[in-house]
Amino acid sequence: MPKIKTNRAAAKRFKRLASGKLKRSRAFARHQMRTKTTKQKRTLRTGTIVSSADAPRINRLLPNR
Repeated sequence: MPKIKTNRAAAKRFKRLASGKLKRSRAFARHQMRTKTTKQKRTLRTGTIVSSADAPRINRLLPNR
């Protein structure tokens, strides 16, 4: 059997926490920041947990992580 390769695009976007959950960065934080409030921008800086519905798909992309 060949080795299972990690999807490199997913590896750059998601990190596995010690609890086994997946951490991701938030969307909508790349441009047009002047139209967003300070509170919105501060929230976008923080990471968040991947939803339980999406986690199985991402786990298949990150078999060795």
